Amino acid sequence: MYLGLDLGTSGIKALIIDGDQKIIASADAPLAVSRLHTGWSEQDPAEWISAAQTTLLSLKVSHPAELAAVKGIGFSGQMHGATLLDKSDKVLRPCMLWNDTRSHAEAAELDADPKFRALSGNIVFPGFTAPKVEWVRRNEAALFAQIAKVLLPKDYLRLWLTGDHISEMSDAAGTSWLDVEKRCWSSELLNACQLDESHMPSLVEGSEVSGQLRSDLAQQWGMGNVVVAGGAGDNAASAIGLGVVQAGSAFVSLGTSGVLFASNAAYLPNPQSAVHTFCHAVPDTWHQMGVFLSATDSLNWWAGICGTSAADLTGELGTELQSPSGITFLPYLSGERTPHNDAKIRGAFLGLDHGHDRKQMTRAVLEGVAFALRDSLEALVAAGTHLDRVMAVGGGTRSAYWLELVASVLNLPLDLPKDGDFGAAFGAARLALIAAEDADAASVCSAPDIARTFEPNGEMQEEFGEAYQTYRDAYPAISGLG
Repeated sequence: MYLGLDLGTSGIKALIIDGDQKIIASADAPLAVSRLHTGWSEQDPAEWISAAQTTLLSLKVSHPAELAAVKGIGFSGQMHGATLLDKSDKVLRPCMLWNDTRSHAEAAELDADPKFRALSGNIVFPGFTAPKVEWVRRNEAALFAQIAKVLLPKDYLRLWLTGDHISEMSDAAGTSWLDVEKRCWSSELLNACQLDESHMPSLVEGSEVSGQLRSDLAQQWGMGNVVVAGGAGDNAASAIGLGVVQAGSAFVSLGTSGVLFASNAAYLPNPQSAVHTFCHAVPDTWHQMGVFLSATDSLNWWAGICGTSAADLTGELGTELQSPSGITFLPYLSGERTPHNDAKIRGAFLGLDHGHDRKQMTRAVLEGVAFALRDSLEALVAAGTHLDRVMAVGGGTRSAYWLELVASVLNLPLDLPKDGDFGAAFGAARLALIAAEDADAASVCSAPDIARTFEPNGEMQEEFGEAYQTYRDAYPAISGLG
């Protein structure tokens, strides 16, 4: 048996799989977020341990034999969080999370230093770890002076489980301190933040053994000798769960936010388009990720305005793809990341007239999200990535109309997996299996069975191409307003 622990923002999930990768059991525990001020988002790391303890004790009660048979534990975790420890491993302050944006000024200053993009391969976003610690240095100087180690959230759980300060490449790539091409900490980038490598955990690959489960915890949960794998950041873990590890394989996530994730056999940065270029969770592999902030969030917002459900709105459209609505919807409800890196931009409907109705506006919302995915695809292509097809996951995949639209806008076949749990916890369990058995990652990380493939509508390529260009032209037209 193999255990995956997924530390998310709203909760922890523990999942057990067997050697055939069949899901045997799972347990969840919730987490709360503290938002004391606008732009702040924090959690107490002690609550991560408490929640993880809850899930493990729940599995001990429900599946004691299966838990006892676990040979490896893997991690998935929310990325970019700054967990600051003193020399005795005491937590110095609540962890500033990935969606904490108070350090926007510090991020801009670090990003203006050309070595950050050159070595990390990425824009320094306010959500990344380095600007958060820089904010602490400037605003909580006495606390900064006590920092002995900076850990990412899942790696604080690892410290509890193993007693070791260790991270892995995919998560470390989101700190702005990693030389992503060389897969090692950059002394130059750390020194720019008045830190050095002694403040950082050691690094392993996500599919490698990082340590052993502490004997007292193993005894408490009725477990034996258990290895702990490096693990992965949440999106890389989801890719492991979906089998997106070979060069050219990719998935689209239509969740609250939208993601286009592509696996690469080479380092292909493109920071000027706000694409994330990170190490993958398996050796000698990288990934690119285009991220936009309001995918199903846009549809749910529109459903709230209409006083109905998102499912009812998409159901009104039927199943046959229609030509572009004639309305341009910009899904910048929370700002935008890829390709604009603009936290201040906001959404808009453009081109409305008396003849437009609710159905056309719903189509416009779906089209705007599809065009945002096209933005990410264009950014990945500009960096040298070639895709032949993509998988689709997330809540938005419940709408067949939306999937056919996305396939047509991207001009790529879109594969919808059969029902199943292929998420980050499953990916973490796969990494545990690989580490415990020294197994071949490509063999373990197979793709799921496909329920249906949505092909691009060739007859509408020109129409959607023109509508996408209108969408592209709209951003510079409104970016200076308000």
